[in-house]
Amino acid sequence: MTETVLLVGGGGREHAVARALASAPDSSDGSRPAPDCALYACASNRNPGIVDLADGFEGLDETDPDAVVAYAEEVGATLAVVGPEAPLAAGVADALDEAGVYAFGPRAEQARIETDKAFQRRFMRENGIPGCPDFETFDDVEAACEYVDASDGDLAVKPAGLTGGKGVRVTGDQITKEEAKAYLRESGYDRVVLEERLVGEEFTVQAFVAGGEVRVSPAVQDHKRAYEGDEGPNTGGMGSYSDASFELPFMTEADYDEAVSIVEATVEALDGYKGILYGQFMLTADGVRVVEFNARFGDPEAMNTLPVLQTPLLDVLVAAREGDPLPELAFDAKATVCKYAVPAGYPTDPEAGARVEIDERSAGDALLFYASVDEREDGIYTTTSRSFAVVGVGHTIAEAEGIAERALAVAGEEGLHVRHDIGTEALVRRRIDHVKELRG
Repeated sequence: MTETVLLVGGGGREHAVARALASAPDSSDGSRPAPDCALYACASNRNPGIVDLADGFEGLDETDPDAVVAYAEEVGATLAVVGPEAPLAAGVADALDEAGVYAFGPRAEQARIETDKAFQRRFMRENGIPGCPDFETFDDVEAACEYVDASDGDLAVKPAGLTGGKGVRVTGDQITKEEAKAYLRESGYDRVVLEERLVGEEFTVQAFVAGGEVRVSPAVQDHKRAYEGDEGPNTGGMGSYSDASFELPFMTEADYDEAVSIVEATVEALDGYKGILYGQFMLTADGVRVVEFNARFGDPEAMNTLPVLQTPLLDVLVAAREGDPLPELAFDAKATVCKYAVPAGYPTDPEAGARVEIDERSAGDALLFYASVDEREDGIYTTTSRSFAVVGVGHTIAEAEGIAERALAVAGEEGLHVRHDIGTEALVRRRIDHVKELRG
Protein backbone atom coordinates (compact mmCIF):
# COMPACT_ATOMS: atom_id res chain seq x y z
CA MET A 1 0.00 0.00 0.00
CA THR A 2 1.24 3.45 -0.86
CA GLU A 3 0.99 5.76 2.14
CA THR A 4 0.32 9.42 1.53
CA VAL A 5 2.00 11.45 4.24
CA LEU A 6 1.27 15.11 4.95
CA LEU A 7 4.12 17.00 6.62
CA VAL A 8 3.05 20.12 8.51
CA GLY A 9 5.76 22.78 8.93
CA GLY A 10 8.53 24.38 6.92
CA GLY A 11 11.68 24.61 9.05
CA GLY A 12 14.96 22.74 9.24
CA ARG A 13 13.40 20.09 11.46
CA GLU A 14 10.70 19.45 8.86
CA HIS A 15 13.29 19.32 6.05
CA ALA A 16 14.99 16.54 8.03
CA VAL A 17 11.65 14.70 8.41
CA ALA A 18 10.95 15.09 4.69
CA ARG A 19 14.36 13.70 3.81
CA ALA A 20 13.84 10.72 6.13
CA LEU A 21 10.52 9.93 4.47
CA ALA A 22 11.48 10.64 0.86
CA SER A 23 14.83 8.86 0.90
CA ALA A 24 14.26 6.06 3.38
CA PRO A 25 17.13 3.56 3.54
CA ASP A 26 16.70 0.12 2.04
CA SER A 27 18.84 -3.00 2.32
CA SER A 28 21.45 -3.63 -0.36
CA ASP A 29 20.17 -7.19 -0.93
CA GLY A 30 16.59 -6.07 -1.45
CA SER A 31 15.28 -7.83 1.66
CA ARG A 32 13.95 -4.58 3.03
CA PRO A 33 12.61 -2.34 0.26
CA ALA A 34 12.32 1.38 0.78
CA PRO A 35 8.83 2.29 2.03
CA ASP A 36 6.31 3.34 -0.57
CA CYS A 37 5.48 6.91 0.37
CA ALA A 38 3.91 9.87 -1.39
CA LEU A 39 4.93 13.01 0.47
CA TYR A 40 3.00 16.28 0.61
CA ALA A 41 3.80 19.31 2.73
CA CYS A 42 2.15 22.52 3.90
CA ALA A 43 3.58 25.51 5.71
CA SER A 44 3.44 29.30 5.85
CA ASN A 45 6.94 29.49 4.32
CA ARG A 46 8.16 27.80 1.15
CA ASN A 47 11.19 25.73 2.20
CA PRO A 48 13.02 24.88 -1.06
CA GLY A 49 14.46 21.67 0.39
CA ILE A 50 11.03 20.35 1.33
CA VAL A 51 9.49 21.49 -1.97
CA ASP A 52 12.15 19.55 -3.90
CA LEU A 53 11.40 16.36 -1.96
CA ALA A 54 7.61 16.57 -1.85
CA ASP A 55 5.08 15.49 -4.46
CA GLY A 56 3.08 18.60 -3.66
CA PHE A 57 3.28 21.69 -1.47
CA GLU A 58 0.63 24.12 -0.23
CA GLY A 59 1.32 27.51 1.31
CA LEU A 60 -1.01 28.02 4.27
CA ASP A 61 -1.10 28.97 7.94
CA GLU A 62 0.00 25.76 9.61
CA THR A 63 -1.74 26.82 12.84
CA ASP A 64 -5.13 26.84 11.06
CA PRO A 65 -6.63 23.38 11.69
CA ASP A 66 -9.35 23.77 9.04
CA ALA A 67 -6.84 24.74 6.33
CA VAL A 68 -4.51 21.86 7.19
CA VAL A 69 -7.38 19.32 7.23
CA ALA A 70 -8.70 20.64 3.91
CA TYR A 71 -5.31 20.10 2.26
CA ALA A 72 -4.93 16.67 3.88
CA GLU A 73 -8.29 15.64 2.42
CA GLU A 74 -7.43 17.14 -0.97
CA VAL A 75 -4.28 15.01 -1.30
CA GLY A 76 -5.83 11.91 0.30
CA ALA A 77 -3.42 11.82 3.24
CA THR A 78 -3.34 8.58 5.20
CA LEU A 79 -0.81 9.84 7.75
CA ALA A 80 0.42 13.20 8.97
CA VAL A 81 3.47 14.44 10.85
CA VAL A 82 3.08 17.73 12.70
CA GLY A 83 6.53 19.26 13.03
CA PRO A 84 6.44 22.53 15.03
CA GLU A 85 4.95 23.21 18.45
CA ALA A 86 2.61 26.05 17.40
CA PRO A 87 0.31 23.83 15.26
CA LEU A 88 0.19 21.28 18.08
CA ALA A 89 -0.89 24.01 20.50
CA ALA A 90 -3.51 25.14 17.97
CA GLY A 91 -5.08 21.66 17.83
CA VAL A 92 -3.95 20.65 14.35
CA ALA A 93 -3.28 17.05 15.45
CA ASP A 94 -6.76 16.94 17.06
CA ALA A 95 -8.40 18.14 13.85
CA LEU A 96 -6.51 15.69 11.65
CA ASP A 97 -7.36 12.75 13.92
CA GLU A 98 -11.01 13.72 13.94
CA ALA A 99 -10.98 13.93 10.14
CA GLY A 100 -9.65 10.36 9.95
CA VAL A 101 -6.03 11.25 9.17
CA TYR A 102 -3.71 9.73 11.79
CA ALA A 103 -1.43 12.49 13.07
CA PHE A 104 1.90 11.49 14.58
CA GLY A 105 1.89 14.24 17.16
CA PRO A 106 0.05 14.78 20.44
CA ARG A 107 -3.31 16.42 20.78
CA ALA A 108 -3.35 19.95 22.18
CA GLU A 109 -4.14 18.85 25.74
CA GLN A 110 -1.15 16.53 25.88
CA ALA A 111 1.08 18.97 24.00
CA ARG A 112 0.74 21.15 27.11
CA ILE A 113 3.73 19.21 28.40
CA GLU A 114 5.60 21.70 26.19
CA THR A 115 3.24 24.57 25.53
CA ASP A 116 2.43 25.33 29.18
CA LYS A 117 5.51 25.25 31.44
CA ALA A 118 3.42 25.81 34.56
CA PHE A 119 1.33 22.76 33.66
CA GLN A 120 4.52 20.81 32.88
CA ARG A 121 6.04 21.38 36.31
CA ARG A 122 2.80 20.72 38.19
CA PHE A 123 2.27 17.56 36.12
CA MET A 124 5.73 16.30 37.06
CA ARG A 125 5.19 17.03 40.75
CA GLU A 126 1.69 15.53 40.89
CA ASN A 127 2.79 12.35 39.11
CA GLY A 128 6.03 11.87 41.02
CA ILE A 129 8.17 12.11 37.90
CA PRO A 130 11.83 12.28 38.96
CA GLY A 131 14.20 15.07 37.99
CA CYS A 132 11.85 17.98 38.68
CA PRO A 133 13.56 21.09 40.13
CA ASP A 134 12.06 23.16 42.92
CA PHE A 135 9.66 25.70 41.39
CA GLU A 136 6.76 28.08 41.90
CA THR A 137 4.24 29.39 39.37
CA PHE A 138 2.81 32.92 39.33
CA ASP A 139 0.06 34.78 37.54
CA ASP A 140 0.88 38.01 39.37
CA VAL A 141 4.08 39.81 38.31
CA GLU A 142 4.60 41.62 41.61
CA ALA A 143 4.27 38.36 43.54
CA ALA A 144 6.88 36.86 41.24
CA CYS A 145 9.19 39.83 41.86
CA GLU A 146 8.80 39.37 45.62
CA TYR A 147 9.78 35.70 45.20
CA VAL A 148 12.90 36.77 43.28
CA ASP A 149 13.85 39.14 46.12
CA ALA A 150 13.31 36.48 48.78
CA SER A 151 15.19 33.71 46.97
CA ASP A 152 18.50 32.62 48.48
CA GLY A 153 19.75 31.00 45.26
CA ASP A 154 19.81 31.71 41.55
CA LEU A 155 16.62 31.24 39.55
CA ALA A 156 15.50 30.39 36.03
CA VAL A 157 12.74 32.79 34.96
CA LYS A 158 10.44 31.12 32.42
CA PRO A 159 7.30 32.39 30.71
CA ALA A 160 4.65 29.68 30.91
CA GLY A 161 3.86 29.79 27.18
CA LEU A 162 5.83 29.35 23.95
CA THR A 163 8.69 31.75 23.19
CA GLY A 164 10.70 29.85 20.55
CA GLY A 165 13.44 28.99 23.04
CA LYS A 166 14.28 32.67 23.63
CA GLY A 167 12.22 33.60 26.70
CA VAL A 168 14.20 32.12 29.59
CA ARG A 169 16.47 34.31 31.73
CA VAL A 170 18.74 32.98 34.48
CA THR A 171 19.89 35.02 37.48
CA GLY A 172 23.53 34.62 38.41
CA ASP A 173 24.32 33.71 34.81
CA GLN A 174 22.61 36.04 32.34
CA ILE A 175 21.04 38.69 34.56
CA THR A 176 20.97 40.07 38.10
CA LYS A 177 17.95 39.88 40.40
CA GLU A 178 17.14 43.52 39.64
CA GLU A 179 17.30 42.80 35.91
CA ALA A 180 15.10 39.74 36.42
CA LYS A 181 12.42 41.86 38.09
CA ALA A 182 12.63 44.45 35.32
CA TYR A 183 12.32 41.66 32.74
CA LEU A 184 9.21 40.32 34.47
CA ARG A 185 7.58 43.74 34.63
CA GLU A 186 8.38 44.65 31.04
CA SER A 187 7.72 41.26 29.44
CA GLY A 188 3.92 41.36 29.39
CA TYR A 189 3.80 37.65 30.37
CA ASP A 190 0.64 36.81 32.28
CA ARG A 191 2.05 33.61 33.83
CA VAL A 192 5.61 32.71 34.74
CA VAL A 193 7.51 29.85 36.33
CA LEU A 194 10.39 30.56 38.71
CA GLU A 195 12.57 27.59 39.49
CA GLU A 196 15.96 26.74 40.89
CA ARG A 197 18.86 27.28 38.51
CA LEU A 198 20.27 23.96 37.34
CA VAL A 199 24.06 23.87 36.94
CA GLY A 200 25.67 21.24 34.75
CA GLU A 201 25.71 20.10 31.13
CA GLU A 202 22.54 19.99 29.05
CA PHE A 203 21.59 17.16 26.72
CA THR A 204 18.52 15.95 24.89
CA VAL A 205 16.94 12.53 24.38
CA GLN A 206 14.17 12.32 21.75
CA ALA A 207 11.73 9.41 21.94
CA PHE A 208 9.23 7.98 19.46
CA VAL A 209 6.03 7.24 21.39
CA ALA A 210 2.77 5.41 20.58
CA GLY A 211 0.57 2.89 22.35
CA GLY A 212 2.48 3.35 25.59
CA GLU A 213 5.71 2.23 23.93
CA VAL A 214 8.89 4.30 23.90
CA ARG A 215 11.75 4.05 21.38
CA VAL A 216 14.69 6.31 22.19
CA SER A 217 17.43 7.87 20.08
CA PRO A 218 21.04 8.93 20.78
CA ALA A 219 21.65 11.87 23.10
CA VAL A 220 22.30 15.25 21.48
CA GLN A 221 23.73 18.46 22.90
CA ASP A 222 22.24 21.69 21.56
CA HIS A 223 23.89 25.11 21.82
CA LYS A 224 21.41 27.89 22.56
CA ARG A 225 23.78 30.83 23.05
CA ALA A 226 24.36 32.99 19.98
CA TYR A 227 28.14 33.39 20.18
CA GLU A 228 31.17 31.17 20.54
CA GLY A 229 32.21 30.19 24.01
CA ASP A 230 28.52 29.98 25.01
CA GLU A 231 28.20 33.76 25.17
CA GLY A 232 25.36 36.05 24.14
CA PRO A 233 21.57 35.78 24.14
CA ASN A 234 19.60 32.57 23.80
CA THR A 235 18.48 31.53 20.33
CA GLY A 236 16.36 28.79 18.82
CA GLY A 237 19.59 26.76 18.64
CA MET A 238 22.87 27.49 16.84
CA GLY A 239 23.83 23.86 16.32
CA SER A 240 24.27 20.51 18.02
CA TYR A 241 26.27 17.30 18.04
CA SER A 242 25.88 13.61 18.84
CA ASP A 243 28.42 10.83 19.27
CA ALA A 244 28.76 7.43 17.63
CA SER A 245 27.23 5.89 20.79
CA PHE A 246 23.94 6.71 22.48
CA GLU A 247 25.80 8.73 25.13
CA LEU A 248 27.73 11.97 24.74
CA PRO A 249 31.43 12.11 25.72
CA PHE A 250 30.71 13.71 29.11
CA MET A 251 28.03 11.15 30.01
CA THR A 252 28.03 7.61 31.35
CA GLU A 253 25.65 4.87 30.26
CA ALA A 254 23.97 5.24 33.66
CA ASP A 255 23.34 8.95 32.97
CA TYR A 256 21.65 8.11 29.68
CA ASP A 257 19.58 5.35 31.29
CA GLU A 258 18.45 7.75 34.03
CA ALA A 259 17.21 10.20 31.40
CA VAL A 260 15.38 7.43 29.53
CA SER A 261 13.68 6.30 32.75
CA ILE A 262 12.36 9.86 33.23
CA VAL A 263 10.99 9.87 29.67
CA GLU A 264 9.32 6.50 30.24
CA ALA A 265 7.75 7.67 33.51
CA THR A 266 6.42 10.77 31.77
CA VAL A 267 4.92 8.77 28.91
CA GLU A 268 3.21 6.45 31.39
CA ALA A 269 1.71 9.40 33.24
CA LEU A 270 0.56 11.12 30.02
CA ASP A 271 -1.51 7.99 29.11
CA GLY A 272 -2.19 7.77 25.38
CA TYR A 273 0.50 10.18 24.21
CA LYS A 274 1.63 9.78 20.60
CA GLY A 275 4.37 11.44 18.61
CA ILE A 276 7.80 12.61 19.71
CA LEU A 277 8.57 13.37 23.34
CA TYR A 278 11.77 15.36 23.66
CA GLY A 279 13.38 15.49 27.08
CA GLN A 280 15.88 18.26 27.68
CA PHE A 281 18.01 17.38 30.69
CA MET A 282 20.75 18.84 32.84
CA LEU A 283 23.47 16.51 34.07
CA THR A 284 24.20 17.98 37.51
CA ALA A 285 26.36 16.99 40.44
CA ASP A 286 23.23 15.35 41.89
CA GLY A 287 22.23 13.42 38.76
CA VAL A 288 19.90 14.08 35.84
CA ARG A 289 17.33 16.86 36.16
CA VAL A 290 14.63 17.99 33.72
CA VAL A 291 15.08 21.39 32.06
CA GLU A 292 11.91 20.97 29.98
CA PHE A 293 9.91 18.66 27.74
CA ASN A 294 9.00 19.32 24.14
CA ALA A 295 6.18 17.61 22.27
CA ARG A 296 8.03 17.30 18.93
CA PHE A 297 11.46 16.81 17.39
CA GLY A 298 14.04 19.39 18.34
CA ASP A 299 15.38 21.88 15.85
CA PRO A 300 18.33 21.35 15.34
CA GLU A 301 18.36 17.95 17.12
CA ALA A 302 16.19 16.28 14.45
CA MET A 303 19.01 16.97 11.98
CA ASN A 304 21.37 14.92 14.14
CA THR A 305 19.00 12.05 14.80
CA LEU A 306 17.13 11.38 11.56
CA PRO A 307 20.16 11.15 9.20
CA VAL A 308 21.56 8.23 11.26
CA LEU A 309 18.20 6.46 11.74
CA GLN A 310 18.41 3.20 9.78
CA THR A 311 14.87 2.08 10.55
CA PRO A 312 12.51 3.57 7.95
CA LEU A 313 10.61 6.42 9.56
CA LEU A 314 7.48 5.39 7.66
CA ASP A 315 7.57 2.01 9.40
CA VAL A 316 7.34 3.79 12.74
CA LEU A 317 4.42 5.94 11.58
CA VAL A 318 2.45 3.01 10.17
CA ALA A 319 2.99 0.88 13.28
CA ALA A 320 1.80 3.77 15.46
CA ARG A 321 -1.36 4.21 13.39
CA GLU A 322 -2.15 0.51 13.29
CA GLY A 323 -1.60 0.04 17.02
CA ASP A 324 1.22 -2.43 16.35
CA PRO A 325 4.37 -2.61 18.48
CA LEU A 326 6.76 0.10 17.39
CA PRO A 327 9.79 -1.32 15.58
CA GLU A 328 13.05 -1.45 17.49
CA LEU A 329 15.10 1.43 16.17
CA ALA A 330 18.51 0.95 14.58
CA PHE A 331 20.99 3.81 14.22
CA ASP A 332 24.26 4.09 12.35
CA ALA A 333 27.17 4.12 14.80
CA LYS A 334 28.16 7.56 13.53
CA ALA A 335 28.71 10.94 15.13
CA THR A 336 26.98 14.05 13.79
CA VAL A 337 27.68 17.77 14.00
CA CYS A 338 25.08 20.34 12.96
CA LYS A 339 25.92 24.03 12.51
CA TYR A 340 23.34 26.68 11.71
CA ALA A 341 24.00 29.70 9.52
CA VAL A 342 21.86 32.60 10.71
CA PRO A 343 21.46 36.19 9.53
CA ALA A 344 23.94 38.72 10.88
CA GLY A 345 22.61 40.27 14.09
CA TYR A 346 20.47 37.25 14.99
CA PRO A 347 18.60 36.93 17.35
CA THR A 348 18.34 40.51 18.65
CA ASP A 349 18.63 42.57 15.44
CA PRO A 350 18.76 40.18 12.44
CA GLU A 351 19.54 41.54 8.98
CA ALA A 352 17.60 39.82 6.18
CA GLY A 353 18.40 39.76 2.48
CA ALA A 354 21.78 38.03 2.20
CA ARG A 355 21.98 35.62 -0.74
CA VAL A 356 22.58 31.99 0.26
CA GLU A 357 25.45 30.63 -1.82
CA ILE A 358 25.10 26.94 -1.07
CA ASP A 359 23.07 24.03 -2.39
CA GLU A 360 23.14 20.23 -2.21
CA ARG A 361 25.83 20.03 -4.89
CA SER A 362 28.19 22.50 -3.23
CA ALA A 363 27.70 21.12 0.29
CA GLY A 364 30.09 18.25 -0.47
CA ASP A 365 29.86 15.40 2.03
CA ALA A 366 27.68 17.43 4.38
CA LEU A 367 23.89 17.32 4.48
CA LEU A 368 22.10 20.62 3.83
CA PHE A 369 18.85 21.51 5.56
CA TYR A 370 17.05 24.74 4.74
CA ALA A 371 15.12 26.50 7.50
CA SER A 372 13.75 30.04 7.10
CA VAL A 373 14.75 31.38 3.69
CA ASP A 374 13.15 33.41 0.93
CA GLU A 375 13.25 31.70 -2.48
CA ARG A 376 13.22 34.25 -5.31
CA GLU A 377 13.66 33.97 -9.07
CA ASP A 378 17.35 34.84 -8.82
CA GLY A 379 18.21 32.71 -5.82
CA ILE A 380 17.64 32.01 -2.13
CA TYR A 381 17.92 34.78 0.47
CA THR A 382 17.99 34.98 4.25
CA THR A 383 15.02 36.12 6.35
CA THR A 384 15.22 37.31 9.96
CA SER A 385 15.25 33.76 11.38
CA ARG A 386 17.71 30.86 11.14
CA SER A 387 18.62 30.29 7.50
CA PHE A 388 20.09 26.85 6.91
CA ALA A 389 22.07 24.13 8.65
CA VAL A 390 24.85 21.85 7.49
CA VAL A 391 25.35 18.45 9.11
CA GLY A 392 28.51 16.40 9.03
CA VAL A 393 28.26 12.65 9.67
CA GLY A 394 31.44 10.76 10.54
CA HIS A 395 32.98 8.00 12.62
CA THR A 396 33.99 10.55 15.26
CA ILE A 397 32.74 13.96 16.37
CA ALA A 398 35.96 15.48 15.03
CA GLU A 399 35.44 13.94 11.59
CA ALA A 400 31.81 15.10 11.48
CA GLU A 401 32.82 18.61 12.58
CA GLY A 402 35.38 18.84 9.78
CA ILE A 403 32.77 17.86 7.19
CA ALA A 404 30.36 20.54 8.45
CA GLU A 405 33.09 23.21 8.47
CA ARG A 406 34.15 22.46 4.89
CA ALA A 407 30.56 22.92 3.74
CA LEU A 408 30.33 26.26 5.54
CA ALA A 409 33.57 27.40 3.90
CA VAL A 410 31.95 26.84 0.51
CA ALA A 411 28.87 28.81 1.59
CA GLY A 412 30.85 31.85 2.65
CA GLU A 413 29.72 34.05 5.52
CA GLU A 414 28.78 37.39 4.02
CA GLY A 415 25.62 38.47 5.84
CA LEU A 416 25.67 35.29 7.92
CA HIS A 417 26.75 34.26 11.41
CA VAL A 418 27.93 30.78 12.46
CA ARG A 419 29.16 29.30 15.73
CA HIS A 420 32.28 27.54 14.50
CA ASP A 421 33.13 26.10 17.92
CA ILE A 422 30.25 23.59 17.95
CA GLY A 423 31.61 20.05 17.84
CA THR A 424 35.26 21.10 18.13
CA GLU A 425 37.68 19.12 20.26
CA ALA A 426 38.20 22.12 22.56
CA LEU A 427 34.49 22.58 23.23
CA VAL A 428 33.85 18.88 23.84
CA ARG A 429 36.84 18.74 26.19
CA ARG A 430 35.41 21.65 28.20
CA ARG A 431 32.18 19.70 28.60
CA ILE A 432 34.04 16.62 29.84
CA ASP A 433 36.15 18.67 32.27
CA HIS A 434 33.07 20.51 33.53
CA VAL A 435 31.28 17.27 34.45
CA LYS A 436 34.43 15.90 36.10
CA GLU A 437 34.62 19.07 38.18
CA LEU A 438 30.95 18.81 39.14
CA ARG A 439 31.42 15.22 40.26
CA GLY A 440 34.53 16.04 42.23
